[in-house]
Amino acid sequence: MNTPGKIIALHLNYPSRAAQRGRTPTHPSYFLKPPSSVAEHGTPLERPAGTELLGFEGEIALVIGRRARRITPEQAWSHVAGVTAANDFGVYDLRHADRGSNLRAKGGDGFTPLGPTVLPAAELDPRRLRVRTWVNGVLVQEDTTADLLFPFDRVIADLTQLITLEPGDVLLTGTPAGASVVGPGDTVEVEVDGDGLSTGRLRTPIVAGTEPLGPYGAQPRVDEHQRAEAWGTATEFVLTEELRDRLSSVSTATLSAQLRKRGHDHVSIDGLTPTQPGARLVGRARTLRYVPYRKDLFSSHGNGYNAQKRAFDALEPNDVLVIEARGDRTSGTVGDILALRAKVRGAAGIVTDGGVRDLAAVTALGLPTYHGGAHPAVLGRRHVPWAVDEVVACGGASVRPGDVIVGDADGVLVIPPELVEELVSDAMSQEAQEVFIAEQVAAGEPVEGLYPMNPAWRARYER
Repeated sequence: MNTPGKIIALHLNYPSRAAQRGRTPTHPSYFLKPPSSVAEHGTPLERPAGTELLGFEGEIALVIGRRARRITPEQAWSHVAGVTAANDFGVYDLRHADRGSNLRAKGGDGFTPLGPTVLPAAELDPRRLRVRTWVNGVLVQEDTTADLLFPFDRVIADLTQLITLEPGDVLLTGTPAGASVVGPGDTVEVEVDGDGLSTGRLRTPIVAGTEPLGPYGAQPRVDEHQRAEAWGTATEFVLTEELRDRLSSVSTATLSAQLRKRGHDHVSIDGLTPTQPGARLVGRARTLRYVPYRKDLFSSHGNGYNAQKRAFDALEPNDVLVIEARGDRTSGTVGDILALRAKVRGAAGIVTDGGVRDLAAVTALGLPTYHGGAHPAVLGRRHVPWAVDEVVACGGASVRPGDVIVGDADGVLVIPPELVEELVSDAMSQEAQEVFIAEQVAAGEPVEGLYPMNPAWRARYER
């Protein structure tokens, strides 16, 4: 295919990738890649010398066929000439230099392979396409366009409100979960198919670069956050061991007070009982939602490898599975086998506003589990497992994947990730003050003027 005039790429579009990142955008957002980044099928790609984290992202590329300006979603697909496979390569080592614009991180020569065949858009249903990615012959990505966050017609219409799309322009439409890192000696292949047509596999061998980056700009730099993002093992917010330790050192009562100061009055998951009241629960939220039982829905969604089983199999170390069961405690929502699976996967705990089967066995596992009560009935008495990693309501609180969950004997809190750093610092400061106040009360001081501290007492505390 000819070199496009411009390449516009979409940040997040597949629910699986959004869940991996821990955030689901409400609107599409974009970045540009230079035309010089385009490469043909089979062209080797250099991992720049001095870098470590060359990431791949198998994607569906749309090739614009007719000029499009201020069109509607209904008109959009008629402006697409073709569909092909793409790989949105990027070097995470340089994200610190231009995060958001992605110019250096994703704009290098050869960082946008396209091909090998362009399929005619008129013969394809845009909601029935599939994208797959292989690394060294092993399938690592597979998803379809059936449930995109932003269908292609919406994306095209949105862009054309301000930007004219010209014939030959290319739109990269996002990548599903499974994107990760490759290095010299690896080969990445991407294929798009649908309606009996296939692009064939777009092959990109990776080789080692030999020319170091000149000292004229930012140099490669990585940390554990970037490694986690590049390898696809963390959300946008990383709950580090240091943060977990600090959160574990303060009570939910103190954290609740600090949240309330910030206007967050409805972030406690209420009405639950812990299996391990003396243990601290700290982790990132993963979510599972049940809907009320209905025979036909259970037949279609309750059997086989259903959402419940998928949720437990997908847990990562330090995840907390939060289950929405609508507060219905008259059926089990988890039992000993799945709780054991969560423990083996390294999960930090389970929170459900429904019942727990095999409560004695679940308790004996030692995995902190907050629940609405014990019940012997199986899931299908009251619930249908429906969805994984979307916003849920549990115990009166909204929980989104990636939120930070903290629990102790007083209860469970949901903390927005962007507040964690300042919240834990202020909570530790508050508890230090309360230790001082308790010492004074124990020594016989009256609470008037001490709790809360007046200027005189505060001065003594500061000293």
